[in-house]
Amino acid sequence: METIRLRLDIAYDGTDFSGWATQPGLRTVQGEIEAALARLLRAETGQLRLTVGGRTDAGVHARGQVAHLDVTPEQLEKWGATQRRGATVAAATPASACTASSEAARLMTRRLNGVLQNSASDIAIHSVARAAEGFDARFSALRRRYEYRLRPENARRDPLTTRFTADVPRVLDLATMQRVSEDLLGLQDFTTFCKAREGATAVRELLAFDWRETNDGAYAARIEADAFCHSMVRALVGSVVAVGHGRLTPGELVGLRDARERTSRFTVMPAHGLSLEEIGYPEDAELAARAEQTRARRDPLDD
Repeated sequence: METIRLRLDIAYDGTDFSGWATQPGLRTVQGEIEAALARLLRAETGQLRLTVGGRTDAGVHARGQVAHLDVTPEQLEKWGATQRRGATVAAATPASACTASSEAARLMTRRLNGVLQNSASDIAIHSVARAAEGFDARFSALRRRYEYRLRPENARRDPLTTRFTADVPRVLDLATMQRVSEDLLGLQDFTTFCKAREGATAVRELLAFDWRETNDGAYAARIEADAFCHSMVRALVGSVVAVGHGRLTPGELVGLRDARERTSRFTVMPAHGLSLEEIGYPEDAELAARAEQTRARRDPLDD
């Protein structure tokens, strides 16, 4: 059956969700969007399935989530993509029809948000557009960028950002946290900070890990990697916080990383301080090759 792949750019307040992935009896981001799509396209439950770029845990937020969806031409027409003169969001058209295609994409975005506004107003669809050839929201990604917000003991509490900021009842040394974060960069085995899926490894390339003080007095970490395993970001932040208040020395933290063993020497941070900010993809011509490369199992690092 002919299908058309669409890319959805999504944001959500994760406070009241049990994570991204559909789970029986629980409210999830995927479940709400798929239910909205089913109502919009008059499809059966479970017929429309989203593939996500970054699967977030319960309570984690997103400003830059990406997913893809495969639909039939008939479903696309029901969505309202067909315009006067017959141009659709799926059509490969010259410049004279690009405006009609863009208008169709905006209409699709608006209609999906209209359904969600009544059922899940804590989700926003930024855009719906035809995906480039070879695009896979999960496997084509080059990198993912998260932000973690926390408020140390000596910062004034801001009730307007409480849902998105974790409180740390300690005085923290931000300069020391920055230095030790830089020590964790590079291609490493991050088993200490996460549990890899069965048959996979915890080898990841940590591309950026830096800190700044925000206008409201919180500390915000920017963490970027080619991919993350379960709870890796929150564990990394927790380990650096342990250095920031003196529970660990920088050298001890690097030693724990190199030991590649789970440890209780630091705490995994709460989910509500974390937000998925961006998923980066290569140029269109490289999407398929990147997806094939990502699907290949990454070898363990030598000792």
